[in-house]
Amino acid sequence: MTHNENRASWFKEGAIALSVGVLYGTTSVMVGHPLDTIKTKMQAQKGFESTSMIRTCLKTVRTQGIIGLYRGCVPPMLGSGIYRSVQFSAFEAAYTYCDRYAFCKKEIPGTFGLQVRVILAGACGSTARAIIESPLELAKIRRQTGQTYQLKDVYKGFSVTWIRTLGLMGMYFIFIDSFRRNLPHLFSSPVLGPFLLSGTAATLAWWLVWPIENMKSQVQGNFGKDQPLKTRLAMTFRERGITGLYRGIGPGTLRSFLANGTSMIVMSNAQKLVTKLGLRD
Repeated sequence: MTHNENRASWFKEGAIALSVGVLYGTTSVMVGHPLDTIKTKMQAQKGFESTSMIRTCLKTVRTQGIIGLYRGCVPPMLGSGIYRSVQFSAFEAAYTYCDRYAFCKKEIPGTFGLQVRVILAGACGSTARAIIESPLELAKIRRQTGQTYQLKDVYKGFSVTWIRTLGLMGMYFIFIDSFRRNLPHLFSSPVLGPFLLSGTAATLAWWLVWPIENMKSQVQGNFGKDQPLKTRLAMTFRERGITGLYRGIGPGTLRSFLANGTSMIVMSNAQKLVTKLGLRD
């Protein structure tokens, strides 16, 4: 679960998360899009294959102005509120629904209290997000790299997006659940706790799936030949080593920590307001 409020029914928790998740999504884009643009150019645009984060930023500003850092922000600005609200809604609804089944509340051995329902709910939230996010990501990446796209292409790269999102959000929800249980006072604080814990959870999760995120950017950005994910990973590692797989991790880390930390401040306080207004009664 992503909050410590007294829970309502599974349907109501899903509806509440659908509403407050919009705030998380739009805040994330406003804070993080310039760094996401830099990351994408480093991973998937010709002419930026070897440039550093700072040089990529300067080159973009010099040739396109500050607005160049915000290219492609419209699809994620419109869509991020949707797919992030859906991811939290699906997670919270599934997590609460599983409360009625003893198996789902069973703690997994060796995980310091992690329950099965966190894994199941995380898979539900991840899948719901990937279905909506994949075409929006393609539109964003094509704009960031100066390309166009056709309607028939919008689900190109869906499989790699789904794999990435299962790993990313699955680990994010596991980290958040662990922080909630083991650091309740920090988790419940109005500003510092949500910022640090969500920023840390998201960044750790991104580090784990970054090579797949890199490949997703390449696939959706038409970088290189069309080939299976395993082949693309092996070729990148063979040609560039581990640094090639983690290309763009610098701006990606900054974007993840700042955007997800700030977004959780907004969403967690919205959750508290929902309770204060009696909407969980």
